[in-house]
Amino acid sequence: MKSLLTIATSLITLPAFAHDGHGLFGSHWHATDALGFVVVGGLIALAVWLSKK
Repeated sequence: MKSLLTIATSLITLPAFAHDGHGLFGSHWHATDALGFVVVGGLIALAVWLSKK
């Protein structure tokens, strides 16, 4: 039964495809893409700051 449930939930996600142009070298960006890079940059800065103590 667990295998059937796993297969069923995996098949539900198949139609969720993004359109072309996404990614680091894509033709366009969305606000959420930029926000993700801001968050990652903030986390890196926090890690560097905490490592100096």
